[in-house]
Amino acid sequence: MDPTPTRPATGPLRRMCWIFPDRESTRSTASWHAMFWDLYAEVAEELGMSWTRHSPDAVTVDGTTPGRPRVYVDDEPVTPEDTLFITALYSLPYQQMDVFNQYALSAVLQEAGFYLPFPPAISLIGNDKTATLLHLGGSPIPPIPTVRVGTGRDVSRHLYEVALGNMTYPAVVKPAGWCGGGGINLARSAGDIRGLTSLAQGGDTTLVVQPYLGDGTVDYRVYVIDGSPHTVLKRTPEPGSAVSNASHGGRLEYEPVPEELAKATAYFAERLRIPFFCVDFLHDGQRFWFSELEPDGVIPAVPGDPHRTVQRDITRARFTAYRDAHARHVAAAGDRAPLHISPTETS
Repeated sequence: MDPTPTRPATGPLRRMCWIFPDRESTRSTASWHAMFWDLYAEVAEELGMSWTRHSPDAVTVDGTTPGRPRVYVDDEPVTPEDTLFITALYSLPYQQMDVFNQYALSAVLQEAGFYLPFPPAISLIGNDKTATLLHLGGSPIPPIPTVRVGTGRDVSRHLYEVALGNMTYPAVVKPAGWCGGGGINLARSAGDIRGLTSLAQGGDTTLVVQPYLGDGTVDYRVYVIDGSPHTVLKRTPEPGSAVSNASHGGRLEYEPVPEELAKATAYFAERLRIPFFCVDFLHDGQRFWFSELEPDGVIPAVPGDPHRTVQRDITRARFTAYRDAHARHVAAAGDRAPLHISPTETS
């Protein structure tokens, strides 16, 4: 077991509810439990809290008393003082029907006074790669050049090609809002892009096109906690692969944060002002490029760390940052009229 001592609860927060579409397959569910879900729950318990998963429809809001909503999770009452909701947006193909419910529920919970580590606006910016790069375009590490392509009914007219004049080939073509390395392809010409957009049309999947940085490009994920860089997850692709994610055979290693990335962190922390997020950078062998923002980036187990010491350490720091930010939120709301009432209180 990890010898790090447990830090006792210091505030009213008792429950962290992760809103996640309930559409995983049996195989995926078992994999995610083993990979990080069970560990997240263990670490939360060490800190005197609970971490639980819920689909958007698990949350019910009684708004019959103006200005004083009652909120329930799986028929259990929760309040802004004892519960926070983790509401990063997920939009993989089998989750598409849940996107609006996730986003709308985030807005409802925020208006009801709950603390959200990922406010709706930040969650949306983090879910679209072009929105991310535009919002954080002043990064001291330059964003990778990107063209965003919609794939609706007129995609066969190739009107998007007006924006491809500055693109170099081969180019990486991938969904604008997925995660886990899914849907990444190499296009060696504009003709290849035509083929990929026609396939993406089948699911109305918006794409981004970016220059390919070359074989062996390494991905560096920086975990940023309370505005400071904590650890880097270095992901190295298999030879000949353009994808470095573990699901595609990439090699995972935790490392100290490179000085150049540590210095850049202050910019991201100032622009985002949330207690935890991940920033992904690509290194082409000569320089770094800013690639993606992951508000709810996975903290995985890695080979060579059988006790999951680093995974636990990052998770513990993340949840502690959530608890501290929640305490500040509750304190700031203390002078305002209560935004909720107990479900047992009479109207």
